[in-house]
Order: sequence, then structure tokens, then C-alpha cells
Amino acid sequence: MKAKVALAALSGEHTLAELSQKYDVHPNQITDWKRQLQEQAVGVFDKGSKPEPAVDLKALHAKIGQLTLENDFLETALTRVGLLSAKR
Repeated sequence: MKAKVALAALSGEHTLAELSQKYDVHPNQITDWKRQLQEQAVGVFDKGSKPEPAVDLKALHAKIGQLTLENDFLETALTRVGLLSAKR
């Protein structure tokens, strides 16, 4: 609710008195929430706030290769024993 009230106060569509009555919150509280939102909004767009996790492409490519070999082996083995049709 705090964010909703603070955003409504920032929009300027309603006065503090109107928002206070609508949300049953003291106007000073709305002013505080509005100030907090303005001060902390910068942190939402900071580039260094959450670094992206590092991806080990070599390990992923190795896993893809391993799974491909296993799938090929199983396909060949199942086809030889007649459990898999060769028309795939």
C-alpha cells in the first residue's frame, strides 16, 4: 500500500488531503513515503546493484556434447533391438 500511495502522490492527480482521506493515512505519512520513494528510486536503475551470474560456456558445451553422444548411443542400441523404429 505504501508504494501505491507514494506513486499516487507523485502523480499529482490528487491533493495530499484527498489521498489522506482515500487511503486513511495522515498527510505527513504520505509526504514521508513520497520522499522515500524519490530517494530510493535511483537504486532501482543502478547498473552495479545486481551483477549477472557468470555462465561457463565451456561446461555447457561439454554437457551438450555428452548428452548428444548418449542420445545417439541409445537411439542406435534401441533401433538394433527393435524397440525404436528406424523411420524417426
